[in-house]
Amino acid sequence: MVVPVLSNTPARRLFLQKHLLSGLEPGTGRGDDLLSVIQRLGFVQIDSINTVARAHDLILFSRRPSYRPRALELLLERDRTVFEHWTHDAALIPVAFRPYWTLKCTHDAARLRDQWKRWQQHEFEHLLDQVITRVTDEGPLCSADLDDGSRRKSEGWWDWHPGKTALEYLWRSGRLAVDRRVSFQKYYDLSERILPKTALTPPDADIIDWACSNALDRLGFATPGELAAFWDMIPPATAKTWVDRALRGGTLTPVDIEGHDGRLRRAFARPDILQTAQDAPAPPGKLRILSPFDPALRDRARAERLFGFHYRIEIFVPAAKRRYGYYVFPLLEGDRLVGRIDMKTDRANATLNVTRLWPEPASPFGKGRIARLIAELDRVARFAGCTTIQFAPDWHHS
Repeated sequence: MVVPVLSNTPARRLFLQKHLLSGLEPGTGRGDDLLSVIQRLGFVQIDSINTVARAHDLILFSRRPSYRPRALELLLERDRTVFEHWTHDAALIPVAFRPYWTLKCTHDAARLRDQWKRWQQHEFEHLLDQVITRVTDEGPLCSADLDDGSRRKSEGWWDWHPGKTALEYLWRSGRLAVDRRVSFQKYYDLSERILPKTALTPPDADIIDWACSNALDRLGFATPGELAAFWDMIPPATAKTWVDRALRGGTLTPVDIEGHDGRLRRAFARPDILQTAQDAPAPPGKLRILSPFDPALRDRARAERLFGFHYRIEIFVPAAKRRYGYYVFPLLEGDRLVGRIDMKTDRANATLNVTRLWPEPASPFGKGRIARLIAELDRVARFAGCTTIQFAPDWHHS
């Protein structure tokens, strides 16, 4: 069998199209239009870091210029058309996908109980029934409502008090759901009060088929490991079994994807992959600032293979050892990642402070590219509530 080869440029363009980065599509950025964006992406990762804007907000703003954070809050808190749960990390997911999360909740319930007992070094299981009773009687609660004050203040996810651990366990295992966030703190309520009732839980085989098929539709091409990692609800071996069966049935085909350096890597795709990729549009030449957690960059190894862009978040790297900065934003221009930029908002003074720009070796920033970057910085600054952009004296080095 001759395996078709998908060359690098159409592969990049197809990948960006699947991630809604082929161009800024018209849309209101709210209500059903915003829900459609999330459905097409699959989910939107949530992150607490807010140097310019929170990750989920910047991800959506990158695809809908009219988007504003309140629109996402309404989907979660009023319309209940998205719910918060876990993929590879905390994420907002279309509520229509909720029946397929039963398998993940079941696995998490078994896996996390022992893991968190070892991790937290405290007992939380005896609190589970108490927490359910309190939430039933009192309504949505946050972790502060369950802190008995016997421990020092938590310093982060590695240092939860027992009440917080119990809440998180009940959420991850499906008995509680996130009602809302206030100053980014989660409030939990009974799942049946928040999530719509579903007629039947799909069989595991149907969930596996849904997970793999829908992951492939959102990636364009993938290895079994990449299919498994997309929702993080099945192991790679299960995804490989699904791929093997689809190959035998003729609904998938192997394809060799050309990387930026010319090397080939075997993946799997729908049989019309070459035509689909050929039809993918060339993204416009404007420059866009992406969130470090953008779904197109979530798999760092894949981004490096496709785009030749090596990216790591350095928030946990000591300042003196950072290659770039604490929270550096990738820059997308057309179908290429051309650099990264370090910036942070000074909200008290409504100022976006731009510290440093690092062009990629093959992408020097001349006058034209700098002009496109400044136009994008102005757009992002306004989104972040800033009226001024302040550049450090040595911010630009080609």
